Amino acid sequence: MKTYKITVNGTEYDVVVEETSGTGAAPVNTASAAPAKKAPAKKAASGTKGSKSVTAPMPGKILSVKVSAGQAVKKGDVIMILEAMKMENEIVAPEDGTIASIDVSEGASVESGNVLATMN
Repeated sequence: MKTYKITVNGTEYDVVVEETSGTGAAPVNTASAAPAKKAPAKKAASGTKGSKSVTAPMPGKILSVKVSAGQAVKKGDVIMILEAMKMENEIVAPEDGTIASIDVSEGASVESGNVLATMN
């Protein structure tokens, strides 16, 4: 048997998986999947909120943040990298301006529409 820790929608579960050598399906034991403690939110806002929000176009995980609060950016500059569906997606500045705040940190999971950063 192997024990894994799985996070689903921010809730961690300890799951026990039985290894079998046969070709048939192993019986499912739903009692072994007990919720563990809730994962802490990974939100690290830096700077004050700006007037223009940069939002996540799809659910995924923040791989890297390329800018910092107070940094000037041009339209199309890469702000951060979002991994979704095993692909790295560049989140770019929608217009020229200054980054007012970074609302997520590297490694954070985000949903579609979540605010990633704000600009002025």
